[in-house]
Amino acid sequence: MSNWIGYKWLAEKYKVEPVQPFRIDSKIARSRTTIHEDGHIHKTYLASARPDDTFADQFTFALKHEGVHLEFLARLFKILPVVELENWINAEPTGQYARRACFFYEWLTGHKLNFPGVNGGNYIDAIDEQLYMAAVISTNNLRWRIRDNLPGNREYCPMVMRTEQVQLAEQYNFKDRLQALEVEFGADILMRSVVWLTVKESRGSFAIEHEEKNVDRVKRFAAVMEQRCGQYESPLRDESLAELQKEILGDRATRYGLRKSPVFVGETSPWALIVHYIAPNSQDVPSMLSGLRDFEIRTQGKSSLLRAAVISFGFVYIHPMSDGNGRISRFLVNDVLRRDDAVPEPFILPISATIANTPIKRRGYDQVLELLSKPLMYHYQTDFSFGPVQIAEDDVRYNLIFDAYEDANLTWRYLDLTDHVEYLANIIDLTIEQEMRQEASYLRNFRQVREHVKEFLDGPDADIDRIIRSIRENNGQVSNKLREEFSQLNDAKLAGNIILVINAGFQ
Repeated sequence: MSNWIGYKWLAEKYKVEPVQPFRIDSKIARSRTTIHEDGHIHKTYLASARPDDTFADQFTFALKHEGVHLEFLARLFKILPVVELENWINAEPTGQYARRACFFYEWLTGHKLNFPGVNGGNYIDAIDEQLYMAAVISTNNLRWRIRDNLPGNREYCPMVMRTEQVQLAEQYNFKDRLQALEVEFGADILMRSVVWLTVKESRGSFAIEHEEKNVDRVKRFAAVMEQRCGQYESPLRDESLAELQKEILGDRATRYGLRKSPVFVGETSPWALIVHYIAPNSQDVPSMLSGLRDFEIRTQGKSSLLRAAVISFGFVYIHPMSDGNGRISRFLVNDVLRRDDAVPEPFILPISATIANTPIKRRGYDQVLELLSKPLMYHYQTDFSFGPVQIAEDDVRYNLIFDAYEDANLTWRYLDLTDHVEYLANIIDLTIEQEMRQEASYLRNFRQVREHVKEFLDGPDADIDRIIRSIRENNGQVSNKLREEFSQLNDAKLAGNIILVINAGFQ
């Protein structure tokens, strides 16, 4: 007899293996324990708590103690004999767990059970709002007397468990944090930092993709961030995405619009082509994007930080565009925060700059993406190969052969993005408390240094700023070129005083 109970018992019994691990698992042991490990919870129960070895009892235990794992349920219901559910609901026609099980079956599969429907009983929530991010306004399912409060729809429904860190993220007050910066540095300094912060975000976004040296692209994306954040009624509509992509990529890109060809993320090693991630079939992209739009609508009024994380990471996993997916996904973070009035205009949070700030932080971004890509590629490691070159509907040449699109859809459609929310919450906090504070501090110091330099050398701000920047870039020394431009600096005493002021001001 297996010691696993709940979802793990069901997984063993019906030989169903989800790509995403169970966030909570349970087993029978000699003592009662709860262990938190890497975002997952491992529980042990005494033998007296063991459910009967029946589908109904084990499923009830799972829903009661382990939450809702949509991907697993979708896989289970594909192979489960429907008689198991029909016998259960006929035996307990008003039981809340039987009703929820049947609701999830019909919601996930689109198939109707042989049951006339529930005649009485109170409405119950599909998911526990204390446990998960749920829709703001639920829709009543009369057949099962269930309030459908799932955050998405059957085509795409990402889930976020309200862990302790997620609950802290829900309470994150952007305006209070920005107000604290304004009190510390002054409104004028903070507003002056806006332009550079926008450029910094653009440069950081390209740095993540190792393209930060292309100045024109950086400027173009900065302009898009400044002009488009918060302006679309729905940035996830096809026409909005097409316009956004065109403005980000410019007029010289080879591909525009939704992709109509296979795509994978990989790299070439001296020995082989390494595949890190395969994106959904292009034929399924429109329905998944529609589901992500539905999530955006159904969660309006919930935490902006949670919404931004799910929409951004959900978009990048769908990978719907022919090009520019990463930049659009990071644009969406600031766009959601602006449209939700969490971050007031004209501020742009330079989250990409924070991510790209150090190799360790950049690796952290890769690692959070690998939370899905690694188990996905491990699960389907024998299902892809490379064959003869083919030409897709959008004229893209490809040779990827993936035989498990339909099966993998159950993972792509029902993602657990809890860890992604926790990650973005940490990045946003670092962005405000370090990146934005550092920029405001630099501008304040620069202004003060300018005033001190003017005690020794009079001139317009532009000239003084030119001198300050040149001396800083030249390791605290006056270059020959600067002496030629400003002959006053040939006075060694004057130049020495200015150098002392500049060096002291930026220590």
